[in-house]
Amino acid sequence: MPLQLKVYVPPHPLIQHWLAVARDAATPSVLFRSAMTELGRWLTYEAVREWLPTYDAVVESPLGQSPATFVNAEVPIAVIPILRAGLGLLEGAQTLLPLASVYHLGLVRDESTLQPLCYLNKLPEQFAPGTRVLITDPMLATGGSMVAAMSELTQRGVDPSLTRIVSVVAAPPALQKLNNAFPGLIVYTAAIDEVVNNQGFIVPGLGDAGDRTFGT
Repeated sequence: MPLQLKVYVPPHPLIQHWLAVARDAATPSVLFRSAMTELGRWLTYEAVREWLPTYDAVVESPLGQSPATFVNAEVPIAVIPILRAGLGLLEGAQTLLPLASVYHLGLVRDESTLQPLCYLNKLPEQFAPGTRVLITDPMLATGGSMVAAMSELTQRGVDPSLTRIVSVVAAPPALQKLNNAFPGLIVYTAAIDEVVNNQGFIVPGLGDAGDRTFGT
């Protein structure tokens, strides 16, 4: 089945550099955190290119009038890191979206069934109509956690077409599962790796992004 959701792998040299740093098993935790921050920043930069709401105006420059475009701060924006690994991308995203509300969603994968279990849900009961939602999660492997997250969000009024997912590495099983459930989604990722092993990890991937970010 062909994919209907859109997946972008931006060819930015800084994204590729920090991806290489993050992939390297020799990268210490402190530098891995820096890589996650930078990947969060640059992938968010790409993701919001045609997503941020704007309005046109006229301003007075020192030498005369000029047409201008502003980001519309009245349209709500939410950033949702999938705990705990998604926190690594949050700082970079927040530098570009300082007015965004941040809601935490904690999902852990059962290692035997590979099914997601929710242990923390700080989402509002209902999102305002038209809310832009940016979800950060470094790894899209089997897709179970992201489908669970999207199900929670759509039940609370989020429009998948106004949602952007920022990941570091994605794999075909996750993209296919998201495509089947939410074909209007748009994903921004630094790389697509073809293999997911029997433990549900992407190969070559990054390893456990949460463990490497927090050193635990």
